[in-house]
Amino acid sequence: MAVESFREMLKIDEDLTVKACSVAMKAHRSSDQLIQVENFSGSSSSEAVIFSFPGSGSEKDWFSDASFGAKSAKGSVFSEYLRSLGTDEAAFLNEAFLQKFEYIRKQLQDKVEEAVKGNKKIVFTGHSLGGPVAVLATIWFLQEYVKPQNAKPPFCVTFGSPLVGNHILSHALEREKWSGYFIHFVMRYDVVPRILLAPLSSIQQQFNQILNFFKLKSMSAGYESSEITNDASNFFTSVMRNASTIASHVACNLMGSTNLLLETITNFIQLSPYRPFGTYVFCTENGKLVTLKNSNAVLQLLFYSCQLSNETELQTVAYKSLRDHFAYESELKENLLGMQDVVSIDPLEKIGVADERINQALDDLGVSTAARLCLLASGESEKQKRKNQDKIDSKKPEIDKILKELESYRDASKDHKVGYYDAFKLQKSQNDFKANVKRLELAGIWDEIIEMLKRYELPDQFEGEKEWLEIGTRYRRIVEPLDIANYYRHLKNDDTGPYKIKGRPRRYRYTQRWREHEERMEAGSSEESCFLAEVEELRTRTVNGIIPSSDIMTRVQKLLGQVEEWSHHNVIGKDVFLEESTFVKWWKSLPPHLRSPYINAQVLSV
Repeated sequence: MAVESFREMLKIDEDLTVKACSVAMKAHRSSDQLIQVENFSGSSSSEAVIFSFPGSGSEKDWFSDASFGAKSAKGSVFSEYLRSLGTDEAAFLNEAFLQKFEYIRKQLQDKVEEAVKGNKKIVFTGHSLGGPVAVLATIWFLQEYVKPQNAKPPFCVTFGSPLVGNHILSHALEREKWSGYFIHFVMRYDVVPRILLAPLSSIQQQFNQILNFFKLKSMSAGYESSEITNDASNFFTSVMRNASTIASHVACNLMGSTNLLLETITNFIQLSPYRPFGTYVFCTENGKLVTLKNSNAVLQLLFYSCQLSNETELQTVAYKSLRDHFAYESELKENLLGMQDVVSIDPLEKIGVADERINQALDDLGVSTAARLCLLASGESEKQKRKNQDKIDSKKPEIDKILKELESYRDASKDHKVGYYDAFKLQKSQNDFKANVKRLELAGIWDEIIEMLKRYELPDQFEGEKEWLEIGTRYRRIVEPLDIANYYRHLKNDDTGPYKIKGRPRRYRYTQRWREHEERMEAGSSEESCFLAEVEELRTRTVNGIIPSSDIMTRVQKLLGQVEEWSHHNVIGKDVFLEESTFVKWWKSLPPHLRSPYINAQVLSV
């Protein structure tokens, strides 16, 4: 089997990576500058601009409260992309990191604009606390420059960076196909990438001493201190105890454990929300670099690679966990520019076969048999997600067949001078009954998909597949009017409330959000499939053309404007404008000054 080089695995050159590390360490030592910019031109790389960010020795720059300091990204510059479309949940980010990025964003934008104009490759990098800022800067660049403007994708390379956000961050970056731009280097025993697996309350007693050690160490490469030994041992023990809890909890869930104790534990112990994302490169103590992309597997490795052989190792490993935080530059210069012994353990199924290089690499990281089972469970979880997608992919022909039948039903209704919304609402023919059966069949398929999305049982990349987005949009436009007709036919609005507020199924809300997200549309602007629900509600409030309030007038004017726009772009059918349709009857009841020439022309043309 051919052995890939670092460059082939990670799509970034070795010399650029080493330079990024050097710049990141330089920025860490020069904390007076918020952003450092350096140009780079290597032997095998095109010209690049490297942006680096300093670390910090202050507790408030790590934790915003005594727990984990995580805050919803909703309302931030990242709210549009860092969310789950299936659950409509925003990612949680470390609040202190987010505030630090916001503080430098305007200054960063000015510097980035220059690099973009020069069409240069951009690399964001940071060591320690500079890592999260580099991560957030990269996401900001991707959503502001790459997505809308097709700028060159950047790279983010961090060294000893703490974790940044929860599982929704990882999910969103995979969906957008951005995870491959993030590379995180972790020394085997470096404690910093593990710190946020513990709440501040469990480590606060030693935390400031540890931060002071880091500050002194960064100012003097030769600085050592015997006074830190006890603090280091207690700190390392607290962090790894919490890491053990979260790793075990995740592993049990991956393995399908039904033990009620798992749920009970979460009622008493607050587990860290933070999860890895992107590609992790673990540096062993004997010159190997081990790469891994699976988020759950990386979480397991962050814990299991730090296990002690016996209790007598505690002080040695605890001190090493601090000292290793400053060993990245020498490690990479020796190994990336030297022998390049790089081992990938993706896909994780390779752990279960007799691959000498992988087994040796795992041995070098101290990964036990039990730990390998946890890694395999992470791989099996992703494998099951792919099987779930295969299952729903197999239903595409069935969905297409039913949609075509409903399209024929819609066309036939138009030929009989009755829009299919009104035909379905009246339920006078056998074809209306058959259409209802087809509607329910599709509801079952889509509800199953929505439940899988809600439980994260589909690959993260599913929401980035345009074919499914198009199927979902087509489904929503054809079938939702039938759901609305059924809702108002049975007068459910009297008992339950308006369809859009109380009766609209998640399958339509989701497919609408999906389209709006992909096409960078304003939230709520793609409601063409449910505008007849608004018509039904306005009918009851505009009796005999009387508009009772300014709020209702605003709603009427907004809806009529939307109908014109949707009709112009052919996203609503011509049957809407039939003389006997619900929409036209209501429109004709409105005061003459509200009946636009455009809608009148559409009514006359069908």
